[in-house]
Amino acid sequence: MQTVPFENKRGDVPVSLHMLSDTGANGKDTVDIHAHTSGSRAEYAAGKRIAIVCAAFLLALSLASAFPTGGMAAGQEQKPITLKTMGSLLFGGTVIERENGDTFHGDHGYAQFYIPQKARNYPLILWHGMGQSGRSWESTPDGREGFQALLTRRDWPLYIIDQPRRGRAGYTASARDDASAHPTSASERGVWNAFRNGIWVPGQEASLYPGVRFPSAPAAIDQFFRQQTFNTGQEPRTTEYLTYMGNTAAALLRQTGPAVLVTHSNSGKYGWFTAMASDAVKGIVAYEPGQFVFPEGETARDIPFKNALANEMLQPINVSSESFRKLTQMPILIIYGDNIATEPSDIFNVDVWRIASTSARHFVDAINRNGGDATLAFLPEIGIKGNTHAPFADLNNLEIADHLEQWLHAKGLDGRGVPHRPGSPNNGIDHSPATGPITAATKTVAPNTTRRLS
Repeated sequence: MQTVPFENKRGDVPVSLHMLSDTGANGKDTVDIHAHTSGSRAEYAAGKRIAIVCAAFLLALSLASAFPTGGMAAGQEQKPITLKTMGSLLFGGTVIERENGDTFHGDHGYAQFYIPQKARNYPLILWHGMGQSGRSWESTPDGREGFQALLTRRDWPLYIIDQPRRGRAGYTASARDDASAHPTSASERGVWNAFRNGIWVPGQEASLYPGVRFPSAPAAIDQFFRQQTFNTGQEPRTTEYLTYMGNTAAALLRQTGPAVLVTHSNSGKYGWFTAMASDAVKGIVAYEPGQFVFPEGETARDIPFKNALANEMLQPINVSSESFRKLTQMPILIIYGDNIATEPSDIFNVDVWRIASTSARHFVDAINRNGGDATLAFLPEIGIKGNTHAPFADLNNLEIADHLEQWLHAKGLDGRGVPHRPGSPNNGIDHSPATGPITAATKTVAPNTTRRLS
């Protein structure tokens, strides 16, 4: 058993957080994260020095075992990554002009791009989920290569985004009790359950599902929790905001040219609105989306539930028949991992994926009935087992990348005839900001349209 302390303070009382990892007699790994307070400040100071030394030693051991040399596990491909260019850009956004003449640019997205020397025609736009950032695509919690390296090595041009109001190192422990400071934060227990690494209920140790492909070394668990981040502003669950996010991503597509959207979890719904806002979306791959759109007059069939909040958050979104028809003009692949409940549950993060995956079946049916090309893949049903809510970060992410490429090839989206080049004239570059219904509009500050977002 290993214990790695993480020190914090709650008021004037020192608090130490401990993460324990153990392998029981049955071979099943478990983790336990708990807190306790110490005695006097002198004792605390002495204990702190000891804890720091111990933490450094244990972290060194766990890092050595959890993070493979060079960030790659044995057997991973070693082909060099040769880039033509790399960089970053900002897209979409709003401009507010105050009465005194000051302006404020905000609510834009951020994208890193990696363009291989022998780039394929269509880039992949990788969009993170709730509480995440572009970090989730870069490397796995245990230090192996993520899709960033795996796909660029295979000559895929990539744009890895942080959506508006999201950053990669945003959490602050000092604001943990201030709800306004992190409006989208969730308990780590809730995150553990939502990602289906296992089950963690109050008063008990966090457990791992048998056979789960989640990397469970202490250092990997630490990295997993630290990659969570929150919004710097509210993320309203309104059609207006969905439209705004779709238009914002459409602004990125005006810079990239035709591309394939790869979404995860919460960004799945934004992907639908992006494809309805831009003709440049050539295909959509959605890893475990939660919410779906349906044409007016249609909806997901009644799905039994026990958790009212999960049911409320995943209600289908109705759009015009014309908008929905745009989703039938491109191939769509929806992917879910393992350990999804089959019966209604009172637990939000258990019921939510049963409801979501059932809604996905209805969505795929609606797309195909309207002349589209949508596929729903449950990984265990096709022989890929043990995956969590983020299969692209699991221990078998090479296999997940292979599955993605096979689908892209089958849909003719892996061509090499006209290599992608960011900023080339054939990409139809347009640096105008996102447009669409927001809550209110203000004055125009040329050349950008000024809008407020609530």
